[in-house]
Amino acid sequence: MRHHTRVPYRLPDSPPGTTAPDHVRVVQVVDRPGIIDLSWGHPEVDLLPVAALRHASAEVFDRYGPDALSYGRDAGPPPLVEAIRDRLATTDARVPGPDEVVVTAGASQALDLAATLLLSPGDVVLVEEPTYHLAVRVLRDHPVDLVSLPFDGGGLRTEAAAETIARLRGGGRSVRMLYTIPTYHNPTGVTLDEGRRRDLVALAAEAGVVVIEDDVYRELGYDGSTPASLWSIAAPGTVVRLGSFSKTIAPGLRLGYLTADAALAARATASGVIDSGGGIAHLAALTVAAYVATGAYPAHVDDLRHAYRARRDALLGALAEHLPDASWTQPRGGFFTWVTLPGGVDAAALLPAAEARGVSYVPGRRFYATGDGGRSALRLAFTRYPEAELAEGARRIASAVRDARRR
Repeated sequence: MRHHTRVPYRLPDSPPGTTAPDHVRVVQVVDRPGIIDLSWGHPEVDLLPVAALRHASAEVFDRYGPDALSYGRDAGPPPLVEAIRDRLATTDARVPGPDEVVVTAGASQALDLAATLLLSPGDVVLVEEPTYHLAVRVLRDHPVDLVSLPFDGGGLRTEAAAETIARLRGGGRSVRMLYTIPTYHNPTGVTLDEGRRRDLVALAAEAGVVVIEDDVYRELGYDGSTPASLWSIAAPGTVVRLGSFSKTIAPGLRLGYLTADAALAARATASGVIDSGGGIAHLAALTVAAYVATGAYPAHVDDLRHAYRARRDALLGALAEHLPDASWTQPRGGFFTWVTLPGGVDAAALLPAAEARGVSYVPGRRFYATGDGGRSALRLAFTRYPEAELAEGARRIASAVRDARRR
């Protein structure tokens, strides 16, 4: 079914033709034969720049020798920091200073680092609902309380955020952080309205709440221009923005960054985890810097946009054809659309029937940190499969829904 071949890992001393047992798989994804699995929010493996990264890594060793394998500069190697700044000059409304960028092991490690630096036991972290379920997992590794905020077709409802902060503080609670994905949201694909962006950063500055802006899909806009980040329009110290190369180059690099005010960036680089081992992902960072320096990165991102736009359109078109009485979001970018099933069909209860027909997804309930919403919703990722398979996946979901409604 898939248009590429995944080669299993073989132990070095295994006879030819044998593969390692499952516990030494080298990738996260489990491809199930016959299943169009729209649950994984991953890039298409055939679009990863394997040859270009191979060449870039060789160049790194030629240029830096053993220094490429040493402990790195705390904030990340200057070539990558400058590459990030140069790219944000094109894709965002403000360029961070060199002392406002910290290279991290992906956005998840940046989120964990921000939580470690900014939160105390018992603090409240506000999260929109639905939200990225694995970010919730990261936050719950800390002794804090999560409180949900309502979300609609325009994104996070900022007036409700203001009311919630006032109510919690009136009850003596410490509200310290708000986590949000304002641009090409995961799981819904919604983009926060311009007016709400300005309202949110103004509210955060006034209330002394730090906004953690998960901005990993910024490069992957398909319709019109991408809005300015919250970080770029906020007063210094109000927003910490999380960026990543996982969506645009390769997730296996485990390479991202944060942009913050210089004081918080300095705290990050002085943190125990960095002080104990130097810069994060030093070799990967040098490799990405070498790759970007070739000038190939913008064209690569354009190729991703072209491919993913066509896949998004194919999936949405198939939903319109096969499941017209459902509703779904119209994502302007990112990886996902959010489908609300007709007739109150429970998405989690429907999943076994869908998988029996050869399609899978993530039920919407999984994206609710504290509430009980999303029961009739599901998230579909459109990046891993070509257009024909996406259309077939939509047809199979529709078939399962029809049978469930008849019963």
